[in-house]
Amino acid sequence: MQILFITSSRVGDAILTTGILKYLVDHYKTAKFTIACGPVAKGLFDNVPGLEAIITMRKGSLLGHWRRLYFSTFLNRWDLVVDLRGSAIAWFLPAKKRVIYKKKNKKIHRIEDMQNIPNGNTPHSPYIWLSKENKKFADDILGERMAQALIIIGPTANWGAKIWESERFSNLVHLLTSNFRSLQSAMIAVVGGPGEELIAKPILDAIPSGRRLDLVGAIPFLDVAAVLERATLYIGNDSGLMHLSAAVGAPTLGLFGPTREANYRPWGPRCAYVRTIESFEQLSKHPDFRPDPTNSLMGGLSVETVFNECGKLLSETGRN
Repeated sequence: MQILFITSSRVGDAILTTGILKYLVDHYKTAKFTIACGPVAKGLFDNVPGLEAIITMRKGSLLGHWRRLYFSTFLNRWDLVVDLRGSAIAWFLPAKKRVIYKKKNKKIHRIEDMQNIPNGNTPHSPYIWLSKENKKFADDILGERMAQALIIIGPTANWGAKIWESERFSNLVHLLTSNFRSLQSAMIAVVGGPGEELIAKPILDAIPSGRRLDLVGAIPFLDVAAVLERATLYIGNDSGLMHLSAAVGAPTLGLFGPTREANYRPWGPRCAYVRTIESFEQLSKHPDFRPDPTNSLMGGLSVETVFNECGKLLSETGRN
C-alpha cells in the first residue's frame, strides 16, 4: 500500500499533524509512506515506520513548490493521498482514495479541527518517533547529570512579536531554582535553532556553567526531542519547539501573546499555557503586529504569572 502524506512547511504545524500520521502507521502496518513537507520540518519524520521517501517542498514563485510536488508524485499509483494543506493537488494525482483537510472551525484547536481526518471523531495527539541513536544523544549529553531535574527553556520563535524577554526567562529560572526543592540543583537547558544564538545568549550567560546545557544551533530535531523527553519542565514561547516538547510528553508551559492559544496551545495531558493580559484581538491592533515588528508584544506577561503557572504544572505532574 502506497500512502502520500502532505503536511505543513512550518515545524509547529507539521508536529500537530503527526498524530494523524501515527494513526495511519498503526492502521496500515505494511504501508509505504511518502511524506511531503517543508525543508525545516523534514527532520521530524526520519524515523517514521514504513518511510519510503521525504519530498521537500521549497516555496517557489508561481506555485513552483506545488508543481515540483506534482512531478515528483504523478507517476505513482497512490492507494491513499492525505493532504493536510487543503490544496487541489490530490485531485490531480492518481489515487484510490483522497482525504483533504479544510479548516472548518477557526475557534478551536487545530488538532480538534482535524479530528475527523482520516475518519472518526477522536483528536489525534501528536507523536514523535525516536530512534536508539536519538536516545543515546540524550544519554551522552546529560551524562552523569541524568538523575538531576531538568528545566528546558525555549526562548525563541519564528516571529519577534512572540518572543518573551530574555531577562524575564532568566528571572524565572532563578525563581524556580530558589523556590522548589526539587529544582534547586536542576540542570538548565536552552533550546533553539540555527541563527537564534543571540536570543539565547543572555539566558545561557546567566546560568552557572556547571548546570548549563546549550542546545541552540543546528542540532537535529529528533536529538533535541530525545532531550525534551527527559524534561522536568519546559517553558517556551509559542513555537515548534513548544509543540515538540508536548509531543514527547514533557510537562510543557506555552507562553502566548500575539497568537491564538485556542488554536495553538500545547496539546497533551501535561500541558498548560499562559498569555499576556492583553487578548489576541487587542494585540492584533498594535502597530508592531506585523511581519517585522520593532518590539515584542509579550510585555503584558509577567514573570510572576509564569512562575505561578509553573508551580501548578509541577504540582499536577508530581514534579514539585
